[in-house]
Amino acid sequence: MAVSARKRIWGWFFFDWASQPYNTLLLTFIFAPYIKEILGDGSRAQAAWGYGVGIAGIIIAISAPVLGAIADKAGGRMRFIWLFSAMYVAGAYLLWWAAPQNFNLVLTLLAFAIGLIGMEFATIFTNAMLPDLGTREQIGRISGSGWAFGYVGGLLALILMLVLFQIDLKTGRTLVGLPPMFGLDPETREGTRIVGPLTAVWYAVFMVPFFFWVREPRDASALPIGVAVKQAIPDLKKSLRALPGNRSLSAYLLSSMFYRDALNGIYTFGGLYAAGVLGWQITDTGKFGLLAIVTGALFAWLGGRADDRFGPKPVITLCVLALTLLALGVVFVSRESVFGMPVGPDSALPDITFYVIGACIGAAGGAMQSASRSMMVRQAEPGRMTEAFGLYALAGKATSFLAPLSIAVVTDMTGSQQLGILPLIVLFGLGFVLLLPVDPEGRRV
Repeated sequence: MAVSARKRIWGWFFFDWASQPYNTLLLTFIFAPYIKEILGDGSRAQAAWGYGVGIAGIIIAISAPVLGAIADKAGGRMRFIWLFSAMYVAGAYLLWWAAPQNFNLVLTLLAFAIGLIGMEFATIFTNAMLPDLGTREQIGRISGSGWAFGYVGGLLALILMLVLFQIDLKTGRTLVGLPPMFGLDPETREGTRIVGPLTAVWYAVFMVPFFFWVREPRDASALPIGVAVKQAIPDLKKSLRALPGNRSLSAYLLSSMFYRDALNGIYTFGGLYAAGVLGWQITDTGKFGLLAIVTGALFAWLGGRADDRFGPKPVITLCVLALTLLALGVVFVSRESVFGMPVGPDSALPDITFYVIGACIGAAGGAMQSASRSMMVRQAEPGRMTEAFGLYALAGKATSFLAPLSIAVVTDMTGSQQLGILPLIVLFGLGFVLLLPVDPEGRRV
């Protein structure tokens, strides 16, 4: 059955829509704060979460470029996406068993890591399809629209979670005063733990348009998988040795390595930070998430238009600068003071300030991530796109342990969640400096 170009693009958009709740519900706004509540100490939870996410990042970093190189030679990206989608669904669903009565931190982090690895690997292969969806001049807009569409999916999933399932422990009802669906038990935190199955089912349902509408171009040069595996590693080594000769690509991979790691650090620890420093409940971080996602979706869409007009580099540069300042601002917001100004224990100013900062982080992060994958398309060789996005994933994960682990270490050393955020400012700064020599068009300079 023939599929129109428009349907192929919309099918590709649905991966962002289907996969976004892992970031929105699990990594940031619902499940991470739940870990803090179970462990009972913000600093301990921030450290444990950092170690767990960091170890998963190391696994992704080691494996991603090899998988990309194999896929470019063997063809058939879809089969890889099926495999990693199964990991996503299984890892998310298993979080239902993270009950407070018999909570096992190691098994919980293991289940979370399985789903996270599945999501990241599937993303490599779907990102590599981007150049096949339009011309070079259209890539920025397609990427931005897809990212915005994904944010809307995450937003709706979060609304469903807060309205239908998440239980306010004080009232026994959801955010809008409804009894939770399925008679979920607040004592065993079923209203929060259901976020795992919800994320899994959401992905399984909304990947259907992707698998129906996205088509891969036929590749007559595709090799049998066994031959592809044998050839992939030597060719990958050759590509890595050639990287220093391509100054623009090398600088971009290094730059994105640091600024994306810092952004992921903000997303990973934002909910934990608000819960530990400001004393927010999960319903509070959920409302915070709604605001950040709305601005993220809007500015991902606007960023895609700016990308088409000015190119991705100016968009990324502006966003990295903004995020550096915002990360610095987070450090100076606590229940006792805001930017050095003392406030009373009942003051709403810390909450309002954190809401504003969160909205700005969502806006800058949405535009930056959209422009980043558009920039990678410009830097990559057309015939080695999956390998390139494998290297991009390597760049995103080679130091992905750095943000969570450095936050964990600094938090452990100082006993302060606020000071634990300081490494993110350094990472954003490194990303900005390394971005300067990148050629916007990806020419070998």
